[in-house]
Amino acid sequence: MIFDNLNGLKSALEANCRVLGLDVGSKTIGLALSDVTLMIASPLETIQRGKFSNDLGILKNIIEEHDVGALILGLPVSMDGTEGPRCQSTRQFAANVGNAIDISIGYWDERLSTVAVERILVEDVDMTRKRRSEVIDKAAAAYILQGALDYLKNR
Repeated sequence: MIFDNLNGLKSALEANCRVLGLDVGSKTIGLALSDVTLMIASPLETIQRGKFSNDLGILKNIIEEHDVGALILGLPVSMDGTEGPRCQSTRQFAANVGNAIDISIGYWDERLSTVAVERILVEDVDMTRKRRSEVIDKAAAAYILQGALDYLKNR
């Protein structure tokens, strides 16, 4: 089931399950995983996008392996709050996943998440451009997921 409101998602979560955060791009999907207390998001991996069936197979394996009870997808809302083609693409991806897997799915506004993560990686970690490109998607997914977890914790 897809929830536009994370409060509905929270009520659907089972105890001791994890949440998987996704930063869905056109070429990659960054993944981050919560702990079972839903307090901490950690970068997990980056999937190079291919056919949807292949991407879905990878997601299914990760969901089973880590006992994931819900997905949080970063929703790339425009700065003015409108939803453009990238939001439509993300919502379609969520609908396709939801049709194939029985799992709760929610969205989190990801405005500026990649920019914020890149700034951290450059200024605080002093990471090289090559290394940043290797970790940016999963780090952005962790940033998105952590925002959603913080919201859920305070509700």
